[in-house]
Amino acid sequence: MYIIKETNPTIDSYKALHQTTGWNAKGQYTYEQLYKAICNSWFSTSIYDEGNLIGYGRIISDSIYQTFICDVMVHPDYQRKGVGTMVMDALLEQCQKENIKWVQLFCAKGKQPFYQKLGFKERMMLFYTE
Repeated sequence: MYIIKETNPTIDSYKALHQTTGWNAKGQYTYEQLYKAICNSWFSTSIYDEGNLIGYGRIISDSIYQTFICDVMVHPDYQRKGVGTMVMDALLEQCQKENIKWVQLFCAKGKQPFYQKLGFKERMMLFYTE
């Protein structure tokens, strides 16, 4: 049985899960910086199996009407087993509790169908700097 916590994991657990994603492959950020970023989140959820972090997601928000879901990740051994849905359900439930209706996210290429099943719609306009 999985345990869901509305907290950030330890830096070591976060680093271990994050390394399974392939994100930050160029090493643009240290894990201390990435951990500081998640600690500054409005809301986070962590999912554990026998004490091991297997899923994580967080929200950045103004706590009134805008939210941005980011860093949703699931350990590869647990993908397609409902863990990602558990993460998203916890994040979206928090938005509902706070009556926040404008929920946004970016997702990795090919992951759109997962988010569409949860009611998200794709928008084609994107601007960013590097």
